[in-house]
Amino acid sequence: MNSIASRSSLSSLPVAKLCVQDKSYDVQAILFDKDGTLLDFTYTWGSWGEHLLASFSNELANKGLPLLRPELLSTWGMIYNENGEISGYDRNSPISMGTISDLMSLLAQEGYQAGLSWAEGKVLAEKCRQSADEQLEITRTARLLPDARAFLEQCRLCGIRLGIVTSDETDAALKHLEWLGIRSYFDVCVGADLVDRGKPYPDMVELACLQLGVKTEGTAVIGDTNGDMQMAREAGAATAIGIDAGGIIGKEGYPAADAVIVDYLELQVS
Repeated sequence: MNSIASRSSLSSLPVAKLCVQDKSYDVQAILFDKDGTLLDFTYTWGSWGEHLLASFSNELANKGLPLLRPELLSTWGMIYNENGEISGYDRNSPISMGTISDLMSLLAQEGYQAGLSWAEGKVLAEKCRQSADEQLEITRTARLLPDARAFLEQCRLCGIRLGIVTSDETDAALKHLEWLGIRSYFDVCVGADLVDRGKPYPDMVELACLQLGVKTEGTAVIGDTNGDMQMAREAGAATAIGIDAGGIIGKEGYPAADAVIVDYLELQVS
């Protein structure tokens, strides 16, 4: 990752046109959310979530305590079809917008309600999280959204600087970018662990822009939740673009967005 650029470099960076639908924006940088924006959210985090909760339930059973509720992952925001298979996720849910710390607190609460002390619940949640992370490391269950790589390549050719702003932790995010084969496209990666306030607050955008050496008003933000859009608005970004892969929730799901796209073919840079 590049070091923080000096403010004097702002004027020397190229300006490109980002075109979406019938609008265009002058930008020097684009910041991407990771999960659901570049990485197929359901494919990765559905598997991780099921492993996490299965591990926690097994630990509760070993202690003679009640198992977790079968629908718990649904209450966190995963969507199941009639066959009991994960088919999507709620963009406004804890599993989509929350940090890992948020999810661990929710899981520790389940442990407390099952009969553990709060301290025991926190320790057990972290133990099971490590198990889920290790399983993900083994399987590398991650894939890019369609046409994402081609758009990143367009940005590279136009000299646009790119960054990641994610509710995931920074080291984990970098690892996932490596698995996807796209880490080299990004100049900075800002996870929730690097700021005091996560989404929808502007902190991650502000830090990423500082590290990139660009102004927020010359930066576009692309994300899959309205929390991403609110973050962009609060930071004074040039534009906030929602990506609704597959057209699942529609424009009404992103009230703070300037535009909503269903795939990267709707974006052009020049």
